[in-house]
Amino acid sequence: MVTKFRIGDHVRWNSEAGHVSGKIVRVHVRDVDYKGYIHHASAEDPQYEIKSDKTEHIAMHKGTALHRIG
Repeated sequence: MVTKFRIGDHVRWNSEAGHVSGKIVRVHVRDVDYKGYIHHASAEDPQYEIKSDKTEHIAMHKGTALHRIG
Protein backbone atom coordinates (compact mmCIF):
# COMPACT_ATOMS: atom_id res chain seq x y z
CA MET A 1 0.00 0.00 0.00
CA VAL A 2 1.27 3.45 -0.95
CA THR A 3 1.36 6.10 1.78
CA LYS A 4 -0.89 9.06 1.00
CA PHE A 5 0.09 12.51 2.18
CA ARG A 6 -1.96 15.70 2.58
CA ILE A 7 -1.30 19.41 2.37
CA GLY A 8 0.42 20.50 5.58
CA ASP A 9 2.11 17.15 6.27
CA HIS A 10 5.74 17.53 7.37
CA VAL A 11 7.92 15.16 5.35
CA ARG A 12 11.57 14.35 4.66
CA TRP A 13 13.30 13.10 1.52
CA ASN A 14 16.80 12.33 0.33
CA SER A 15 18.46 14.76 -2.11
CA GLU A 16 21.94 15.11 -3.56
CA ALA A 17 22.78 17.33 -0.55
CA GLY A 18 21.45 14.84 2.02
CA HIS A 19 18.13 14.67 3.85
CA VAL A 20 15.77 17.61 3.38
CA SER A 21 12.55 18.33 5.24
CA GLY A 22 9.57 20.46 4.35
CA LYS A 23 5.81 20.80 4.25
CA ILE A 24 3.53 19.66 1.47
CA VAL A 25 1.93 22.72 -0.13
CA ARG A 26 0.12 21.09 -3.05
CA VAL A 27 -0.97 17.65 -4.25
CA HIS A 28 -1.08 17.00 -8.01
CA VAL A 29 -3.34 14.22 -9.33
CA ARG A 30 -2.84 15.03 -13.02
CA ASP A 31 0.33 15.38 -15.07
CA VAL A 32 2.00 18.71 -14.36
CA ASP A 33 4.70 20.70 -16.18
CA TYR A 34 7.18 21.76 -13.51
CA LYS A 35 10.47 23.45 -14.41
CA GLY A 36 10.17 22.29 -18.02
CA TYR A 37 9.61 18.64 -17.18
CA ILE A 38 6.31 16.74 -17.19
CA HIS A 39 5.78 15.04 -13.83
CA HIS A 40 3.33 12.19 -14.24
CA ALA A 41 0.65 12.01 -11.58
CA SER A 42 -2.73 10.38 -10.99
CA ALA A 43 -5.17 10.04 -8.12
CA GLU A 44 -3.60 6.64 -7.34
CA ASP A 45 -0.01 7.94 -7.63
CA PRO A 46 0.09 11.71 -6.98
CA GLN A 47 3.03 14.10 -7.12
CA TYR A 48 3.61 16.22 -4.02
CA GLU A 49 4.87 19.80 -4.13
CA ILE A 50 6.96 20.45 -1.02
CA LYS A 51 8.44 23.67 0.38
CA SER A 52 11.82 23.13 2.08
CA ASP A 53 11.99 24.18 5.73
CA LYS A 54 15.51 25.54 5.37
CA THR A 55 15.68 27.18 1.93
CA GLU A 56 11.98 27.54 1.00
CA HIS A 57 12.91 25.86 -2.32
CA ILE A 58 9.98 24.04 -3.94
CA ALA A 59 10.53 20.40 -4.85
CA MET A 60 8.21 17.84 -6.41
CA HIS A 61 8.28 14.15 -5.48
CA LYS A 62 6.17 11.01 -5.59
CA GLY A 63 5.03 9.55 -2.29
CA THR A 64 7.56 6.70 -2.52
CA ALA A 65 10.39 9.23 -1.99
CA LEU A 66 8.79 10.80 1.11
CA HIS A 67 8.73 9.91 4.80
CA ARG A 68 6.31 11.58 7.22
CA ILE A 69 7.99 13.18 10.24
CA GLY A 70 6.60 14.53 13.50
